[in-house]
Amino acid sequence: MLIGTMNHPERNVIDEIAWMAEARMEFIDLTLEPPGAPSWSVDTRAIRAALDRHGMQVVGHTAWYLPMASAIPEIREAAVAELKRCLQRFGEVGAKLMNLHPDRHTPWHSRRFYIERNLDTIRELTPHAKSCGIGLMIENLPGDYNSAPQLGELLDPIPDLGLHLDIGHANLQVPHNTTEEILAAHGKRLRHVHLHDNKGGGADLHLPLGTGTVDLRRAVEALQRCGYDGTITLEVFTPDTRYLVYSRDVLRQVWNDCKRGS
Repeated sequence: MLIGTMNHPERNVIDEIAWMAEARMEFIDLTLEPPGAPSWSVDTRAIRAALDRHGMQVVGHTAWYLPMASAIPEIREAAVAELKRCLQRFGEVGAKLMNLHPDRHTPWHSRRFYIERNLDTIRELTPHAKSCGIGLMIENLPGDYNSAPQLGELLDPIPDLGLHLDIGHANLQVPHNTTEEILAAHGKRLRHVHLHDNKGGGADLHLPLGTGTVDLRRAVEALQRCGYDGTITLEVFTPDTRYLVYSRDVLRQVWNDCKRGS
């Protein structure tokens, strides 16, 4: 299991890699978003050199607000173009995975409409992803994509599409955390994990581990039951990186304890 974190979209990526390496993070969850890391101007050679210098791996993350299912064809096409450019950039820095945030912002249209538009977008991206050597994965989101059946509407029609499980999101706008439900149904498709804490309800707080209501041990046990031993991004959003380092140490301890059965 590798533990990493995400760059801040407003900051220089090379500087972000430097402090992550100093904090002993094992990979960067590289989000290509303006203003600090726009896909159209980011220096992929410098990023790859920095990753090689620090011995860090990389996972690809895209902007959460891209209109992948827009009812306006030209807008959806623009989102596809941006995602194709992201795939190219992630290939250049050595990423093997890129996430997608399924869209649901299509006022006056049915759920079936935006599911089909998301599927259209993913299918258009798939050949380009393969040519870049990158696997695509969808992230569960509070509300419309946060249960096993909801995610199945996207995963089932596209067998090559992977699952990006956000355990913090699985705790939001639901009667109970849906991590185990999602893994029971789609665990074989799991490619990457986000982890952070919150207090349930609708507030996506991105707290340090142990400060909310997410049952970390139960989540880790569920991950290990489905044989997962890959990358886990700590999405702990705090200006004080000591909380991030603390969360890393807590995760590593709980992971090892669960593995030993203690």
